[in-house]
Amino acid sequence: MFPRRSSALGRTYRHAQRYRQILGVLLKHGYYDLLKNLKIDQYLEGGLKRFRGPAEQQDLSRAERFRRALEELGPTFVKAGQLLSTRPDLLPVDFLEQLSRLQDSVAPFPFAEVREIVEEELGAPLDELFDHFDEEPLAAASIGQVHGARTAAGEEVVVKVRRPGVRAMLEVDLEILMNLATLMERRLEGWDVHRPTRVVEELGVSLDRELDYRMEAANQEHFAWQFRGDGRVRVPKVLRRVTTEKVLTMERIDGVRSSDVEELRRRGDDPVSLATLVAELSMRQIFDFGFFHGDPHPGNVFVLDGGVICYLDFGMMGRIDRSTREDFAGLVLGIVRRDSQGMKESLLALCHHGGEADPPGLERDLAEFADRHFFRPLREIRLGDVLQQLLELAARHQLGIPPDLFLMIKALANVEGLCRGLDPDFEISSHAAPFLRRIQLERYYPQRLARDLAESGGEVLALMRDVPGELRATLAQLRRGRSRLGFELRGLDPLNATLDRVSNVLAFAIVLAALIIGSSLIVLAGVPPLWHGIPLIGLAGFVVAAVMGFWLLASILRHGRM
Repeated sequence: MFPRRSSALGRTYRHAQRYRQILGVLLKHGYYDLLKNLKIDQYLEGGLKRFRGPAEQQDLSRAERFRRALEELGPTFVKAGQLLSTRPDLLPVDFLEQLSRLQDSVAPFPFAEVREIVEEELGAPLDELFDHFDEEPLAAASIGQVHGARTAAGEEVVVKVRRPGVRAMLEVDLEILMNLATLMERRLEGWDVHRPTRVVEELGVSLDRELDYRMEAANQEHFAWQFRGDGRVRVPKVLRRVTTEKVLTMERIDGVRSSDVEELRRRGDDPVSLATLVAELSMRQIFDFGFFHGDPHPGNVFVLDGGVICYLDFGMMGRIDRSTREDFAGLVLGIVRRDSQGMKESLLALCHHGGEADPPGLERDLAEFADRHFFRPLREIRLGDVLQQLLELAARHQLGIPPDLFLMIKALANVEGLCRGLDPDFEISSHAAPFLRRIQLERYYPQRLARDLAESGGEVLALMRDVPGELRATLAQLRRGRSRLGFELRGLDPLNATLDRVSNVLAFAIVLAALIIGSSLIVLAGVPPLWHGIPLIGLAGFVVAAVMGFWLLASILRHGRM
């Protein structure tokens, strides 16, 4: 689902009602200054422009008002907020904390629509497909809702059904978001570097995956496959025969939430052992497989009989390659060993930096970071919080953070919080250390070195083979005059916009002056037809000139400049 780019606000006005609703919600939550800076306040009605929101919001922080605005605007904006919560390079810490609390909960849609969608997708009446289908949903969210059911074969299942019309609604919102992001790049200083349009495109890809339940089913089966043969893990089985793009059917599993410590103790489970198991499984996902659950909060991690861990909801998954795992292992080991130089090298290897290879001030900030965190007992250090603060420090130095890396750190923070709920003395660093050391040592295994050498040798040979041809083609283009050297000057958009506005006002004023002079000449010449001895054409020219003059004056006053 790729949002269309729009260079003019008017193109998005085919969705004018939704656009005004979005702008109205932003105004309600106190974001008039943003709309003014984007220069779209002129499209709002006067009464709406003066609206500043209810009095009870005046005591809320700007970040909290932003979160509430996104929740009020619906699923697209909630998903956008969840995506932004993984981008410390775009937003400050207080915004990231608020966005991580976004709630994706809405009223359920009618069962008649559920029946219609299921029957259309599966090609048979609901009564033939299921022996029983609960009319009341177990849960409802912005993309879909979940119902309990029993198949004709007697299997207890849960069925997730996509909301009707949700794709069309998301496409409208994405187009409006793309328009706003384009305006931010053009009219807000410094935002062209952050490329908010890229964030909207990334959101479109993410929503497209989430709308297709076959993708979630594939994630679920992939996750189950990587833990095959491990009896400590359970993943609900997907019923492919009753799963489509809009319907996902899976095995129903009943268990205890991993946060319900009292119930776990009552059943005879040891919370400390469960914390150790959850930590080990999480480390395996990240460091052994590179494919991990992106949202392991207690509602998605259940405990079954016998202390078996059951994972649910595979809509948000993360992937990191081998090289990133190794660099991340170096970063965490640097933290555990209190090695600021090692942290710096690993951080630079993990992040994208288009500027200097060693940003000025980074080493000093890392030293201060180390002083603040390293000289405390390990049990007092929350690794997830430390890693998040470290990446926020990297963002301040304009180091680009890969989204999956930040998602992984958020997942580790969730796992650490879950495990500390089970065991107050839990130290995630001690559980991560064996995996980190193994990842580091694997770099020097003979078979690994031989494989890397073979891959590098193949790449060098391919480069040597391609260079002569590429060089020949480049020289040929130079001889024919087909190659050109171009320069791009950044940061001139505000100046260009000002010059355009000034030239438009000057042209308008010249036309206005010409109209007044021309009308005066016609009146003095007495050109017929006449009205009370005054030429009608000259009189009409004066009227038009008066209207244009008042219009120009009103425009100048509206923008606060004389």
